[in-house]
Amino acid sequence: MNGLDTNILIRYLTQDDPIQSPKATEIIELRFTREHPGFISLVTMAETVWVLGSVYALPDREIADTVERMLQADTLVVQNEQQVYTAMVALRQGWGAFADALIGALGAWAGCDSTLTFDKKALRLAGFELAG
Repeated sequence: MNGLDTNILIRYLTQDDPIQSPKATEIIELRFTREHPGFISLVTMAETVWVLGSVYALPDREIADTVERMLQADTLVVQNEQQVYTAMVALRQGWGAFADALIGALGAWAGCDSTLTFDKKALRLAGFELAG
């Protein structure tokens, strides 16, 4: 198994670079198989979602669809798949930011009673508690 950096995913998803995008496509579509999948870490997933929203200005729903396709790909292994799925659903439904939802889902996965925050928007997500 080989891990994927954010720049490989971005080049593949956006197809915006005439040199790097074809290389990224070759890696993801030809090199990875069920027997030899690519690995997407939580950091890579969070960075990818951030870049797609902040740099490429994609709407949350489109980003959520992209995350869902990565989760469904049988040639990719996503770290903490269930927690990433939870964050994707929150983003799609407009409940909060992907990163916040992922933080909350990972806290619950780790056995936390709640995730303390000063971010009032994060309180819309399950598992968050206002600090102080």
